[in-house]
Amino acid sequence: MDLNPNRKMKEEFVSNLTGSSMVEIAALSTIVPALVVLRKWYSSERLNAGKNKGKNVKSPPKDLKAHIASMVLDYIFVILPILLFFTVLADWCYYFTIFLIFLIFLTFASKRFKFHSKLDEKNNNSLRRIISSYRVSVVVITCLCILAVDFKIFPRRFAKTETYGTSLMDLGVGSFVVANALVSKQARNINSVNLKDSIKSISPLILLGFGRLISTTGVDYQVHIGEYGAHWNFFFTLAGVSILTSFFQIGPQFCGILGLLVLSGYQTVLKLGLSEYLISNEREANLISQNKEGIFSLFGYWAMYLIGVYFGNKLFIKNNSSGKNSQIGSVKVKIWGLSAFFWLITVILEYFVERVSRRMCNMAYVTSVFAQNFQVLAVLTLADTNLIFEDAFNQNLLGSFLLANIFTGTANLSIDTLSVSNITALIILIGYSFILCLVVSIASFFGFRVKFW
Repeated sequence: MDLNPNRKMKEEFVSNLTGSSMVEIAALSTIVPALVVLRKWYSSERLNAGKNKGKNVKSPPKDLKAHIASMVLDYIFVILPILLFFTVLADWCYYFTIFLIFLIFLTFASKRFKFHSKLDEKNNNSLRRIISSYRVSVVVITCLCILAVDFKIFPRRFAKTETYGTSLMDLGVGSFVVANALVSKQARNINSVNLKDSIKSISPLILLGFGRLISTTGVDYQVHIGEYGAHWNFFFTLAGVSILTSFFQIGPQFCGILGLLVLSGYQTVLKLGLSEYLISNEREANLISQNKEGIFSLFGYWAMYLIGVYFGNKLFIKNNSSGKNSQIGSVKVKIWGLSAFFWLITVILEYFVERVSRRMCNMAYVTSVFAQNFQVLAVLTLADTNLIFEDAFNQNLLGSFLLANIFTGTANLSIDTLSVSNITALIILIGYSFILCLVVSIASFFGFRVKFW
């Protein structure tokens, strides 16, 4: 029995794509955190208003109904709009970006004195909340896209590019690497030389990688070979980065230099001919040739991770414990500056060195990932509280991602995603995203966590 009769069509549907523009990616990278910030401001204002009136306002909710109700509101004001901007409202993203920026400035200006007066009581956990909010945003965007991309309602320019170009989904694996690096043990200066601990931390990723390989092969699931290779996948990339990092036990203050050296060397080799080999469709029978994209791009992702470790230690770890207004404010300004700096470097590399390529994880791709991620972080610095759905996802980042993959696989094997109408596709995506948020929220309420380490 053929479990996936339209496999070839689905693979062709996500192949030979050229992506979007950097401007559109920057717009989308503004919309997502802007919606989160506006929702946080509204929630904080409502909570403070309730306290001022003497009402018994619970934060967070201590009963399941209130917890789910808060999650539903978060879904309506954050998750659902994001899903709409990724699908039916994609062509309007520039207009809504301008509108949201205007709304943020207007709201911030009208309430800046209130925010300033409340800074002292929030400083101790301010940076921690911002980084957790950012990590949740990365996971949520990924969870929405991995199923949406299989429907025609999802613009092809948002799907992963074939060779060169910039797209929304191209940022996925890079954002995961950066998100992990910023809060990693290396960033916290916890370097373990214990082989047992290294194997323990890497083995779940390797098991997940083989689990995905076996399951996709077993059900004849569509796999775009040009993405990672014939057998490689996302989990192997994360495991490979961890293995390479474990070989070099150096302080976080030196990780940035090592990362730049690795990235510069890798980019030089790409320019000397490796890039032509990686983008060619010719593959020999050996494992290296069959998985050339995944294996060689590891050097780019490793460099990205090392640079992320440096920034994580410099910006967040060293300053989180101080709680001083001046230092917290300085970190926020630096994040805005880093976003602008990396966008500028990306444009320069794009025109004078080599175009952005996720497939190779070249230097321009690395800088574009940092530009986009620091942009999201920069917008999120405008609010210091966390939403119910953020706390829920933050407790189960890997678990929610795995659950989304299971839902996505089930949907693809049960539905001909290429033949359904846009209305049907939107209903499916709304149902999928709502159920995912509901399950993660309930799991969080009862303290259930999926933990491999």
